[in-house]
Amino acid sequence: MAPPGAKNKNPPASRKTDRGSSSPGFNWNRFQKQYLTVAFVKSLVFDPARLPLVTWIILGAELFLNVFVVQNVNYTEIDWKAYMQECEGFLNGTTNYALLKGDTGPLVYPAGFVWIYSALYFITSQGRNIRLAQYIFVGIYLVQMWLVLRLYSKSRKLPPYVLVLTTFTSYRIHSIYVLRLFNDPVAILFLYLALNAFIDNRWTLGSVFLSLGVSVKMNILLFAPAILLLFITNLGYFKTLIQLTICGAIQLVLGAPFLLTHPWEYLKGSFDLGRIFEHKWTVNYRFLERDIFESKMFHLALLALHVLLLVAFASPCFKYFQNYCRLRHLEMMLAPQISAKNREVAQEKKRKPAPKPKKEEKAEKLSKDQEMFLKSFEKGIKKMANKESNGVAPPQPVPEPEEPAQPNKFSIHFDRATQLCLLPIFLANFIGIVCSRSLHYQFYVWYFHSLPYLTWFTEYGTSLKFLLLLLIEFSWNTYPSTGVSSLILHTCHVILLVGIGRKMFRKIPDLAQISGSSSKATD
Repeated sequence: MAPPGAKNKNPPASRKTDRGSSSPGFNWNRFQKQYLTVAFVKSLVFDPARLPLVTWIILGAELFLNVFVVQNVNYTEIDWKAYMQECEGFLNGTTNYALLKGDTGPLVYPAGFVWIYSALYFITSQGRNIRLAQYIFVGIYLVQMWLVLRLYSKSRKLPPYVLVLTTFTSYRIHSIYVLRLFNDPVAILFLYLALNAFIDNRWTLGSVFLSLGVSVKMNILLFAPAILLLFITNLGYFKTLIQLTICGAIQLVLGAPFLLTHPWEYLKGSFDLGRIFEHKWTVNYRFLERDIFESKMFHLALLALHVLLLVAFASPCFKYFQNYCRLRHLEMMLAPQISAKNREVAQEKKRKPAPKPKKEEKAEKLSKDQEMFLKSFEKGIKKMANKESNGVAPPQPVPEPEEPAQPNKFSIHFDRATQLCLLPIFLANFIGIVCSRSLHYQFYVWYFHSLPYLTWFTEYGTSLKFLLLLLIEFSWNTYPSTGVSSLILHTCHVILLVGIGRKMFRKIPDLAQISGSSSKATD
């Protein structure tokens, strides 16, 4: 309370009572105009820049859906019991891989699998608490979805509705994660942890996660050719050797109990590249006779095709990685200037809030060379931005969407260059799957989350893109597989690979000229 006789400098009568402006932290009118509009709802559906917000909607809905599935759909025992039996043998002191067996056969996965599932053995009461294990895999699924959507958000490649439709309509994927408890999701989780680390320039951490993924299941090696190129273009040969050493050291540490006691049995059991798969479980070669399916000549032909395709795509993939490296280098050089310029603009507005400067008299512009560089950079990144054939225009990099009233706030979404990194990595894995000797149902997780990205890279019409994804999903949901479902799967794979190749082998925008112009822009 003010003392008697004191003047009240802020009389109550002068206070505003408008609900739209009474709260200093929230403006209802502004919120209503910005978010409660048809335009904003459309942006949530079609604008790739809105995917970070849509991500949380997807994750919330997925949490509800997966809990519903766990509570209402019966669990199907396939490999979980065998996993627990194999780990129980190790926990009882057996380090000879030839003696570690379960109901479905001998242990055929590397040491990382043994350590992780041994931990699950204790957490789930020796594997008996299936419901708890299911909820652990719900957590694995949600974390992986967040990692996948983070990559898509950075790349701004796909409109959100595509990811919503593909994510919620896949019965097989949800079944693999929470109703089957396979080790494939664990390996893929480490893979996406590695990719996110690489995108964030945390190379050593990414190498650790990548090696952990390989230690759970060897299919992660399908990504290795592209990741090796990524290392070479971004790090050089010496630092690449360091990263490969890290990957190898992790394999040695995890496999030490087995390598120090029975090394041959471990290497033969966990890294057996010549293992014969059972014909009754194949998804992609049901139309072949068993003798042909198990023929070594057939396996060698597929291996030769695999190598040939990798070599054919190596040159464009290398150029993509080179351009990605250049853009990241430009980001490091240009970001401090953009930040400094934005601070100058903000300080100038604080000093002169009342008068509005004339357009021709703005003193806070970048230099002429800097503006020319920004324009050339935006032009170059738009060329690489793989425009959507459905007519939805990609978002402009300036100004930032959250502050539309600041035309002088400079910003470039450098993370969009992630497209140049993700495509070769996803493609290398896809080529491996196309040439795989056999695909089992749980292998669908190897490439499911990259299929929308690969499909939307092509220049096919939107209807054909969705048709390809629908037919691929149909093939993986046909149980048991048939000759028709296998042929449909191969046809879709070939059409998708041809569409990717037709676009990749065109002239790739060369950013060397833009990179050279940056020397002027940063003077």
